[in-house]
Amino acid sequence: MSTFTYDLTLAGLSIGSAAALTGIGLIVTYRATGVLNFAHGAIAMVCAYALRQCVVGWGWPLWLGALVTLLFLAPGIGVVLERFVFRPLSVLGGDPAQTLVASIGVFVLLVGGAALVWGQGARDDAPELVSADPWGQLAVVLVLATGVGAVIRWTRFGRELRAVVDDRRLAVLGGVDADRVAAAGWAFGSFTAGLTGVLLAPYVRLDPYGLPLLVMEVVAVAVAARMRSLPVAVVVALGIGVGQSQLTRLHLPGWGGQLVQAAGANLFVVALLVAALVLPGLGSRDALPRTATARVATPPGAWIVAGVLFLLPLGFAGSDLHTSVQVPALGVVLLSLVVVTGRGGQLSLGQAAYAGLGALFTALLAAGRFPLLPRLPELAALALAVLLVAPLGLLTGWPAISRHGLSLALATFAVGVGVSRFVFAQPYATSGLSLARPSGFDGDRAYYALELALLAAALLTTHALRKGRTGRALAALRDHEQGASAAGVQVPPLKLLAFVTGAALAALGGGMLGMGLRAFDPSAYDPVRGLLWFAAVVVLGADSTLGALAAAALLVGLDAGARGGVAAALIGVLAVGVGRFPGGPYEALRSAAERLRLGRRVRLTPLGVRVRRRLQVADVSVPAGSTAAVYRGVAPRAEPDAGRASAARNLRGRSTGTGRRGEVGTTALPRTGVAFPTKSDPGQQGDAAEPSHRNTAPIPPAANVHPPLTTRPPEDVRAPSPAPERTPRLTPPLLTAHTLHARYGGFTALDGVDLVVRAGQVTAVVGPNGAGKSTLFHCLAGTVRPARGQVRFGGRDITRLPAHARTRLGIGRTFQQLAVFPSLTVAENVRVGAEQGRVAEPGSVERALRLFGLDGDVRSLPAAGLPTGTLRRVELARAFAGSPRVLLLDEPAAGLDTAEVAALTLALRALAAEGTALLVVEHDLDLVADLADMVHVMSAGRIVSSGPPGHVLDTPGTREAPA
Repeated sequence: MSTFTYDLTLAGLSIGSAAALTGIGLIVTYRATGVLNFAHGAIAMVCAYALRQCVVGWGWPLWLGALVTLLFLAPGIGVVLERFVFRPLSVLGGDPAQTLVASIGVFVLLVGGAALVWGQGARDDAPELVSADPWGQLAVVLVLATGVGAVIRWTRFGRELRAVVDDRRLAVLGGVDADRVAAAGWAFGSFTAGLTGVLLAPYVRLDPYGLPLLVMEVVAVAVAARMRSLPVAVVVALGIGVGQSQLTRLHLPGWGGQLVQAAGANLFVVALLVAALVLPGLGSRDALPRTATARVATPPGAWIVAGVLFLLPLGFAGSDLHTSVQVPALGVVLLSLVVVTGRGGQLSLGQAAYAGLGALFTALLAAGRFPLLPRLPELAALALAVLLVAPLGLLTGWPAISRHGLSLALATFAVGVGVSRFVFAQPYATSGLSLARPSGFDGDRAYYALELALLAAALLTTHALRKGRTGRALAALRDHEQGASAAGVQVPPLKLLAFVTGAALAALGGGMLGMGLRAFDPSAYDPVRGLLWFAAVVVLGADSTLGALAAAALLVGLDAGARGGVAAALIGVLAVGVGRFPGGPYEALRSAAERLRLGRRVRLTPLGVRVRRRLQVADVSVPAGSTAAVYRGVAPRAEPDAGRASAARNLRGRSTGTGRRGEVGTTALPRTGVAFPTKSDPGQQGDAAEPSHRNTAPIPPAANVHPPLTTRPPEDVRAPSPAPERTPRLTPPLLTAHTLHARYGGFTALDGVDLVVRAGQVTAVVGPNGAGKSTLFHCLAGTVRPARGQVRFGGRDITRLPAHARTRLGIGRTFQQLAVFPSLTVAENVRVGAEQGRVAEPGSVERALRLFGLDGDVRSLPAAGLPTGTLRRVELARAFAGSPRVLLLDEPAAGLDTAEVAALTLALRALAAEGTALLVVEHDLDLVADLADMVHVMSAGRIVSSGPPGHVLDTPGTREAPA
């Protein structure tokens, strides 16, 4: 090996050792707490500055400064973060969405704090703790990796750590001190971050923005190790470090040579792109905190105040007006985050890249340097730049189709870093560029007026994405992606629409910002700025256009009127608490005011509430068989023929269009009840005489905010419902499964399952846990693709069709865990199903609301906060509004009481009487006995018994082993 090659290898080992330290710290923190610590680089930067302050600023000996920094300050930062930021989040549920945003908030806070304390300029006098010889650094890395691996694998603390990561609450119930484990993980992770910063500071630029980003670029090391394997992280880090050093030997001519040289100098960024976009994702849960309440509309007075404030700078002059020019431009950029994050519910940490591309393309087009295009006037250049950047939104939109949570966060962050390193930082793309303002708008006041017009256009665009069919579909996607897909929403195209629109708005704002500054400044669009913008939008209300404008004014105003870093520090403080206030400060204040207002009301004591309810239950003035009695919880069984006969008699109301209470075609209920129209299949007039032992109690009132007091008796003491033998009618098959096979790793979930779901019948699937019921359900619904076999709908093979496509064919579904959209009202929830379903019928929404007793005052209430029984009906009504021919129900009785289950039984029987095919996966065997025409019992991935409920459910062992 030549001396030059050997020297490059040593240099690569030095770089790789620092990267390995970062990987070890990220993995340990992730395994101890489940948090991908985006603040790791910021902690490294703070520790590097602290060591420099101790040694250079205060004249301490190097060993003393290193001791204080690495053994006290760095672990102390980790312990403080765990105790005051992430432990409260874990107690509140450990949602990775909230922890991710909180870690970004810590990053922004530390960066802003460092800029305030030490200034924004770069420092080149950081003390050198370890010599440039890489062998010492490599030895430190190997010792740390070996020690940590041994502790995790062979010690009690390691077992406790793994238990906490798997399930914190279960580990606590098992006696594990989860807080101690998490604190130790954060302390060690912060120690490695501090060690990384101290080792890198002498050889790179020490500033509040550069070093944190440099450290976070090597997160690819931890991702490549799947956030688990320390040896893999060390080997990958050393390999990339050596490879990056060796690539500096390549000197190719021309533009291609410059690109290769850029890739060689940023090999860790290339690895980050590959790890984030190519390797399997880390997480599957959403990465955006969701408010559980419906969004409150902004008062008109707030918009009037905002309009006046944005018009005020037209009267400014000098530096004040020049500073104000940046606010509308940044406001447009932040509106792009409202579209992607607030409207679409998709995380995007790379919007700064699209803003920078908008400014860069505008400058290139205006200068005549864009390939194959002539020089254009500035306004035309800006418009064309927006059109060119918009399709590039697919760079982050395409990964969002299949990625969620941490995986999507890394993908969008990687795209932003890649664009910054390979485009903005390269002389071949940005050298010698200037950016003038449009002709006639050269002055600050005239240009500000132009910006206001463009801002108004951006506001209209974001407003259009809130209203109408597209707005409801985006809200459904944001609130519950699987539920939106089940309702027929085309999720992939909708995600792409959000990202493409967001990229266009970001490009428009970036071009406006560049024109306002009269130059293309790459540092104005670096990834750290992107994280700051994201945090600002989230903490001030991700779905609030007014919040985005306020964030723009806050960021520009604070940085212009105070020392640099104030805005970042303030946004960081707010972002740290976003887990507790996911809707932003405005919603937090509104909720607090509402609690204070409600607290002044006179309320009954708990004893008084119980007495009032018992008096309602004991109301003997109500006839035993009336609908009001059912509302009180007295749900009598009907005569055998009553159920189908009642459904057949009442179904004609819907077909003739009559549906008002008390009129023909409805079941007239008293004032406490609701109309419950039904409809039968004209081809099944003889069904009324068929024996039936199903419960036919009417549905409870729609406005029943407090469900009836009665509860269902426990399974072990409730007598089984009689299920007499009956032969299912041979109606045409609608949905069939042929020899379905499905595997998860080495476990066989389905082993050659055949199933037929017929029109006008209720088919039930029961069995013990692990029998394969859920996998079969998901294969039929389209959320799981079987390894072998076919799913056919009518005569069509739909095995490869996604869930939303099946919904549009006529296959609706509900979820075991409620899948409603809390930010929409009850009527809007149902309208989503009607708009995205099989047939768009004008009256389908009203029919669904009447059928499920939701046509009263409850229709205008937000879904958030309604009781479980009402939400079950909302979900069923949404599925029914899409005119499905097959309805798949996953444990529809979960969480319901006796009266609600009785009402659900009647509703499902009415749907079957219309000719709808129903497949029910249910644990309640009494409900199955009352409801089903055909029952299939599953065990070990196979159907082991099939037949009428009276035959199958009376088989010894069936009731003793429910799912």
